[in-house]
Amino acid sequence: MLPVVYLPPAERYFRKLKDKQLKDKFRQDITHIRENPRIGEAKSGDLRGLYGLDIYPNKRNYELAYRLALLDDGKTVVVVMVGTRENFYKELKRYLK
Repeated sequence: MLPVVYLPPAERYFRKLKDKQLKDKFRQDITHIRENPRIGEAKSGDLRGLYGLDIYPNKRNYELAYRLALLDDGKTVVVVMVGTRENFYKELKRYLK
């Protein structure tokens, strides 16, 4: 299983998140990503190199954006941003600039 690193936007979102079931769902999906990093949809264009995973708990759409990085100790999953689908990619592009 690959190690995982959280960038500040993802850390901030998880810290603010109060819904325990949603937190558990994110943890579950991150574990699946760590086991099989290509599970998400590869992005193209100006988001090339990122993967996106759609999460649908409670009939709401959430997004998780991550990338694979090669660090000193090997491959690592880097969780870039997490949030609701609304304006997600706009905020992600702004963060990556």
